Amino acid sequence: MEEENITEVTEFIILGFPEFPELQIPLFLLFLLIYLIILMGNLTIITMTCLDSRLHTPMYFFLCNLSFLDISYTSVTLPKLLDIFLRKSQHISKNGCFAQMYFFLFSVCVEYVLLTVMSYDRYVAICHPLRYATIMDPRLCVLMAAGTWIFGFFVPMTHTVLVSGLSYCGSNEINHFFCDPSALLQLSCTSTSTVESVTYIIGSFVTLPCLISTLVSYIYIISTILRIRSSEGRRKAFSTCSSHLTVVILFYGTLIFSYERPTSTQSLSQNKLSAMFFNGLIPMFNPMIYSLKNQEVKKALRKAFTRKLLSRRQKNMLSPSDCKTMWLSQR
Repeated sequence: MEEENITEVTEFIILGFPEFPELQIPLFLLFLLIYLIILMGNLTIITMTCLDSRLHTPMYFFLCNLSFLDISYTSVTLPKLLDIFLRKSQHISKNGCFAQMYFFLFSVCVEYVLLTVMSYDRYVAICHPLRYATIMDPRLCVLMAAGTWIFGFFVPMTHTVLVSGLSYCGSNEINHFFCDPSALLQLSCTSTSTVESVTYIIGSFVTLPCLISTLVSYIYIISTILRIRSSEGRRKAFSTCSSHLTVVILFYGTLIFSYERPTSTQSLSQNKLSAMFFNGLIPMFNPMIYSLKNQEVKKALRKAFTRKLLSRRQKNMLSPSDCKTMWLSQR
């Protein structure tokens, strides 16, 4: 009789940050600012890469993919969080929650592989500079990028199917600001040991090869840089990979701390803090890191700004007769 009275959960309630009820509006403004900076910064990188022919190289092609990815996965989580802050709209359907979780995991998997591909690109550029154009030809770059997105599309399916197959018949309140996998597992009223084991295996299958490949690439990169005799040559060589190395350290440090541990040892407050760092701060920092540490991007930004300033100045300096002549010539 007790089993017949159990009601299956049909929707979840995302609590957000209930610890700070008096700070909901300031938090809304803070996360709105972060989201706008993410959009503006990453769209600027994409636009500059498309418009400036000097940036039509494999490195910036992959950087465009990274910028698009940063926009995508923050758009999966932050708009809902902003809605929670502003309208107290905490309800989300069961299928909507699983979809949000899937696209979050999809983005994480893509970024793992994409950063690995970018480390290989830096390895070829520094260790085999004379063969760089031959090895990293446009066709290979497109295939590697496409393979990265396809890989990310399929890998999270197993985890999503397993989590969605669990029974949720108790509390439906998710103590997080999105449908985080670990938070969902803690709401299940059935055993999650199998799901946790499979998730840990899949996570290790994705993480370890990517991490090892990235480490091996940088071992070769650093050994090659150290063999360069001139200090100026070493500085230039290191500057070509310092941006990527910084992003890799931030990404792996946050993700391993957050999700590569058994769920039983995780603290929800720790997960929420690290997820906030991953969903908000890293996508916001990535364009800054690449633009501040990269001479080509800074030159492209200065060139675009100068062109816009000159065109505006020329437009303001036109005399009435010049405007009339231009108007007549367009008729």
